[in-house]
Amino acid sequence: MNFMRVSQDEPQMDESLKQTLKDYRSSVHAWSDAVYNQPHKPVRVYKTSWRVTASWALGCVLAVASVAGGLYERHHVKEQAKIAAAAQAARQAKHVAEQREESEDQLAKIDSDVSREVPSAMEPLAKMMVEDSTE
Repeated sequence: MNFMRVSQDEPQMDESLKQTLKDYRSSVHAWSDAVYNQPHKPVRVYKTSWRVTASWALGCVLAVASVAGGLYERHHVKEQAKIAAAAQAARQAKHVAEQREESEDQLAKIDSDVSREVPSAMEPLAKMMVEDSTE
């Protein structure tokens, strides 16, 4: 093996390494100059502007739809509450009507009991007396 001795005062490079680095540098410079001097294609601004416009429009539509959905939901909840309140009022009115009918039935029974000449417990005795008086 051939090792190169390097002194601390002056670094020495192999000639082939120097040539390789020189070739590499020149190829990088050549590539850079070629790319830099290429004619540039014009950027299509109108496509970009339409994309931005379309994305803003879709974002606005999404925001409006979200707000409208929230308002509709709120309206729907209010309508459901009104319907539930009306149903509750109808149930209460039906219950009051049933109680009134029940009270009227009880009053009619009491009225019929009061209008009798003889209390119901004394009815068999009253029938016997009526039979006796007819004989």
